[in-house]
Amino acid sequence: MTRAAIYARFSTTLQSDRSIDDQVTLCKAFAIQNGYEIVEVYSDAAKSGASMHNRDGVRSLMADAMMGHFEVVIVEALDRLSRDMEDLAGISKRLKFAGIDLVGVHDGVASTVTVGLRGLVGQLFREDNVLKVRRGMSGRVKQGLSGGGQAYGYRPDPANKGRQLIVEDEANVVRRIFEEYAAGSSPRSIAHGLNRDGITPPRGNNWNASTLNGSAQRGNGILHNSLYVGERIWNRTTMVKDPDTGRRVSRSNPESEWERAQVPELRIVSDELWEIAQKQRRSPPGTPANYHKRPKRLLSGLLKCGSCGSGLAAMGKDKSGRVRIRCSASRESDTCPNPRTFYLDRIERSVVSVVQQFLRKPERLALFIKTYQEEQARLVNERRSQRGVYERELDRVVAKIDKIVMQIADDIIDPEDARAAMQKLRPRRKELQELLADTPELPPVITVHPVAAQLFEEKVTDLQKEMEAGEIDPLSLGAQLLRELLVKVVVYKDDKTGRVEVTIHGHLNMLLHQESQKPGKGGVPAQKVAGVGSGGSGGGIRTPDTRIMIPLL
Repeated sequence: MTRAAIYARFSTTLQSDRSIDDQVTLCKAFAIQNGYEIVEVYSDAAKSGASMHNRDGVRSLMADAMMGHFEVVIVEALDRLSRDMEDLAGISKRLKFAGIDLVGVHDGVASTVTVGLRGLVGQLFREDNVLKVRRGMSGRVKQGLSGGGQAYGYRPDPANKGRQLIVEDEANVVRRIFEEYAAGSSPRSIAHGLNRDGITPPRGNNWNASTLNGSAQRGNGILHNSLYVGERIWNRTTMVKDPDTGRRVSRSNPESEWERAQVPELRIVSDELWEIAQKQRRSPPGTPANYHKRPKRLLSGLLKCGSCGSGLAAMGKDKSGRVRIRCSASRESDTCPNPRTFYLDRIERSVVSVVQQFLRKPERLALFIKTYQEEQARLVNERRSQRGVYERELDRVVAKIDKIVMQIADDIIDPEDARAAMQKLRPRRKELQELLADTPELPPVITVHPVAAQLFEEKVTDLQKEMEAGEIDPLSLGAQLLRELLVKVVVYKDDKTGRVEVTIHGHLNMLLHQESQKPGKGGVPAQKVAGVGSGGSGGGIRTPDTRIMIPLL
């Protein structure tokens, strides 16, 4: 007897599992009538026919077909195998190559005509269903009903399908978020406060800044959700399926295609509060604070806590009028492991004094340049020795890819079988090409520009005089040059010794000739001051990213 396999599938979880059994029963009856022996039954429950991905049943069917386990494949109809023209044609082509007949109970033996027609009709049916669903969703939204999804602060109305109700406890949290943000708090500090107060987040275990920020273009994130002011916006995005991975990908729609509906009964936030928050959201993103606003003090935006890395912020003055600074993470979220309070003027004087000493002594600049060049040479040698390893591996990867392509072209292997191997080889090929392209050249000779160094010394000296007179201007030329020189100033207090340590991170490229290469990415830590104002010395350190610490005291 001719050996036959049965394949059955249904699309969604809304359909009954009996659909598989009914299809198999129908196919078995057909097999008995035609004298086939059933050797295997394959199935995919609640799996869309739009893609071959994540369908273990059809993959197992094709694998066994290539092994010659049966001579006939029976389905209720050809669209059970696929509702995609490309996939159905590919399945039919491969079965035919293996000498296996594809038979539909309602279609008969598959031919080029029936496969083409069934593939076309199946795909049109699927795409038409998508349009009908979107049309129905659009109508619901225009009626003020939910278009899907559940925003924080709301729950479904059990008495009215499609309607939503405000959850007052969550609504109070939403108001708190908008009020704190409008008052100047950052999303991160707001999230810290919510976590500290034990408030349950919309999902996961903790509030994060991303929960509040979301995406302005996609309208997600609490601070972007217009539903909080009584306006529902639908059709911001469209989901499309990647033909190579089978995954659904979200793509933003132009604003002209958005659909809006007023739902004043769902308002949680006032228009005034909403506008203030949105105005702040539209401010230029990613600009460091010390660049997009005028600094209030010499080191504004540059001071960092040595215990946790957060910024140090002013926290008022003492009785004598001296400004004190403290870790902002400690103040906002109480997360700093070792918060300490420092006097700002003491830190400023130490930084200016050390930079001035550095600029006055050419041998220290020479030491910086020598150390930098040695580090750059070491890194270049390391990377060049690694280049041969990358080149040999790249040759092997390219050869494997070429071999697989030739085997596919010669019908030696199936494209589906080769896909997994190609998905691993192609990213590695790209990675190796990028690594080779990033191989550095030998660093050029670096020399100090005498005019720039002299200008810096003069202006920093003027800055020190201003500090002694108590009239420092953070917008003066000396202050601006110093801020350009610095990347950050890290302040730390050692509880055992009681000493305050200040680590100054900066870059000196503006003091060098234009043809010179900039110091390492992210700046070069210029030096470390032990025990602010008490003297001490640092030590030379080399790290893989060319950051260098050199002694200046």
